[in-house]
Amino acid sequence: MSALEANFIRNFDRETCRRSEMVGQSSALKVALDQARLVATTDSTVLILGETGTGKELIARSIHAMSDRADRPFVKVNCAAIPFDLLESELFGHERGAFTGANVQRSGRFEIAHGGTLFLDEIGDLPLASQPKLLRVLQEGEFERLGSSRTQHVDVRLIAATHRDLKAMARNNEFRSDLYYRLSVFPVIMPPLRERRGDIPPLIRHFIEVFSRRLGKKITCVPEETLLSLTAYDWPGNIRELQNVIERAVILSQDGVFPDLRDQVCTLPIPSATAPPAPGHCERDLIVNTLRESNWVVGGVRGAAMKLGLKRTTLIARMKRMGIECKRQRQEPGPDLWMDAAAGASTGASPATLPGVPARSGSNTAASLN
Repeated sequence: MSALEANFIRNFDRETCRRSEMVGQSSALKVALDQARLVATTDSTVLILGETGTGKELIARSIHAMSDRADRPFVKVNCAAIPFDLLESELFGHERGAFTGANVQRSGRFEIAHGGTLFLDEIGDLPLASQPKLLRVLQEGEFERLGSSRTQHVDVRLIAATHRDLKAMARNNEFRSDLYYRLSVFPVIMPPLRERRGDIPPLIRHFIEVFSRRLGKKITCVPEETLLSLTAYDWPGNIRELQNVIERAVILSQDGVFPDLRDQVCTLPIPSATAPPAPGHCERDLIVNTLRESNWVVGGVRGAAMKLGLKRTTLIARMKRMGIECKRQRQEPGPDLWMDAAAGASTGASPATLPGVPARSGSNTAASLN
């Protein structure tokens, strides 16, 4: 092994040595995290499916960090970013003189990841010509470097990810069906952000804290209208898009106030054949969807009011104004409702506070970030 390769192993991302945390409490995210925890303790191949920007690499790192291989390398390869004629060398290595420009022997990513985890991102872009060799190393744990007849043996746990429909690609002969079935031993589906809207406020808070530290700024409040607009937006770019918007907002912020992004959000491309709904309609849909996700529980720590960052009484008033009827059977208040009422009476929380954030006093309704 060359000094360069040894240095690569020593300097692999240290974040994989500790358990990664994903922000959010939605049921859709919890399903994905539960699946990740179940498969982490095994050596089974994992296929992570989801739209661009949903956190597929983060869940892959989490699986590695929770596995017995956590102290070994986590090596990432983006199959879409490497030219076709270099990809096989990148994965399996080459001998000196194997092709023009191969002046030294080089180990591939499978060798570098020996004992650890290899993450193949955008596996749907893997060329058909390279797929048989990948299938062999998955089944037999062996391969040959380019230009060599010597068989290499490796112990690697493979995690693959894609935003493409591999099953449909296999039907159309665009992806080997035997490789597809070998990869999809344990699929994990990452939900898009529009299906976990209750996680958007805590994600906003998380990114505000991250970029405030990085940029040397302090954000003390978020206007309620801005928070509702960001939560109602569909986010076609998912968490990556949200992260970029929050970073831009922190840069633009003045006097500790989060800037009004409603105009910017409205101009972002929304992949829909119909015109975007009116703001009031967006808010109504947001409330109804959150109520459904909360099983129509309004108050308490698991209720829709907490997920929306509103007081229970404020949410009830908005439901009445919008003609939203609770689908849940009326019953005596349980512990969660009494706790919510007691908390509201004792703290006097403001309607637009982010979860776990004290309200800002004053005439303007805002979410405090002190």
